[in-house]
Amino acid sequence: MSIMDNTNLLAALPEIVLLVGACMVIMADVLQSETRRISIDRLALGVLLFPFIATVWQFDWPAQYAFSGMYVLDDLSNLLKLCSYAAVAATIVYARHYDLDRGLRRGEFYGLALFALLGQMVMISASSLLTIYMGLELMSLSFYAMCGLRQDGNRPIEAAMKYFVLGALASGFLLYGMSMLYGGAGDLSLAGIARAFGDAQTNSGVLMFGTVFIVAGLAFKLGAVPFHMWLPDVYHGTPTSVTLFIAGAPKLAAFAIAFRLLVEGLTDVAFDWQQMLMVLAVLSLAVGNIVAIAQTNFKRMLAYSTISQVGFVLLGLLSGVVPGRDDVAAAAYSSALFYMLIYVLTTLGTFGVIQILARKGFECEEIADLRGLNRRSPLLAGVLLILMFSLAGIPPTAGFIAKLTVLEAVIDAGHVWLAVFAVMMSLVGAFYYIRVVKVAYFDEPAGQDPIIMGSDARVLFGLNGAAVLLLGIIPGGLIAVCLEVIRQAMAT
Repeated sequence: MSIMDNTNLLAALPEIVLLVGACMVIMADVLQSETRRISIDRLALGVLLFPFIATVWQFDWPAQYAFSGMYVLDDLSNLLKLCSYAAVAATIVYARHYDLDRGLRRGEFYGLALFALLGQMVMISASSLLTIYMGLELMSLSFYAMCGLRQDGNRPIEAAMKYFVLGALASGFLLYGMSMLYGGAGDLSLAGIARAFGDAQTNSGVLMFGTVFIVAGLAFKLGAVPFHMWLPDVYHGTPTSVTLFIAGAPKLAAFAIAFRLLVEGLTDVAFDWQQMLMVLAVLSLAVGNIVAIAQTNFKRMLAYSTISQVGFVLLGLLSGVVPGRDDVAAAAYSSALFYMLIYVLTTLGTFGVIQILARKGFECEEIADLRGLNRRSPLLAGVLLILMFSLAGIPPTAGFIAKLTVLEAVIDAGHVWLAVFAVMMSLVGAFYYIRVVKVAYFDEPAGQDPIIMGSDARVLFGLNGAAVLLLGIIPGGLIAVCLEVIRQAMAT
């Protein structure tokens, strides 16, 4: 099929309109006069509307490949893209006053955020090693630049350098693994790699060697132990708005490439990468929860919390490897997808609290800064309680249902000891989440400064908390959607 085929262009319509919109955001900030300046963050929100409409329009399309098999359009990609738009839009709304106080509300900042989103969309729809790497590098380079935009201290620069160096190392792992897969399979497409693994004439040693590096690269992007070193420093060192851009939507893209590579491309060696994911999951659950207890900085605590949450996602992915049980595989992968969606939803609200409480000259980063929050703002304290309970897996929040679905998948796969270990680590993790609630409700207020929160942020924050609560009470709809899109992706 020709690369200029109209079918190809229509399949990639969301990416095309987002690319045009990102360029418009950068040019608008440069060209508009000082006397007639428009709000650049509102323009960025407006740009997100067009790929959203295009993706909704594509949702009823049958699954199809475009650009000579390098791009896949299916319901899984559509769902993850819609959630990515929502995550980026929520980040922009939460960060409005935060960015204004710190001089970050400018064209290059939001332009880089949109280009990072474009990279995530390419990753989500990638069906070839080439497009996976292109999307990954577009996203990563945009985030490297965003981390270093604020130069009013050493910490942002240090975080940007650590992120760049360790990110380049992880990209090298991933690229080396891809080169091994290409060398062994002679094909860049995931379908071709899957066929090569089933061919007895192929050098299986080269392919297995490549799989090890692929899993290592994916572990870094997800933030799994022992490839987690960048997370606490980057979360702590970057401006909170940038932290949320990194902690939110990119996790959806990382899940997408993990699913595409492992389940679609490396399915014939699933038992081998299952053992690797098992080690990563156990280490992530243990290190993330135990080290988080010692943290007094809220952002670093959330970084280690992320590591432990990734452990649950890995549990869902590894539980799909049961020979002859396709029903178990679909349920397990959908539980991991559901868990990731709930995690991103909860993360948006958690970092939203930090940005709302921050003000010019003050970063709300320490857990002690949340003291007496209930007396200053019952809304913020109430939603924070829901979010912390969700991360801890306490009913009736969505986090409880997400953990429960993953644990069911783990038990169905026959790994009862893993389920027991995950529950024990969750009990450990509940300590530091409940500690945040205790500080917000029972400690004396840290100060009496007014909390400035725009009406749009207030509404969004309330909806964020309500969604986490409602999805814990009536989760059936989203769980069914996750199961259906996974089944379609596995069938194609």
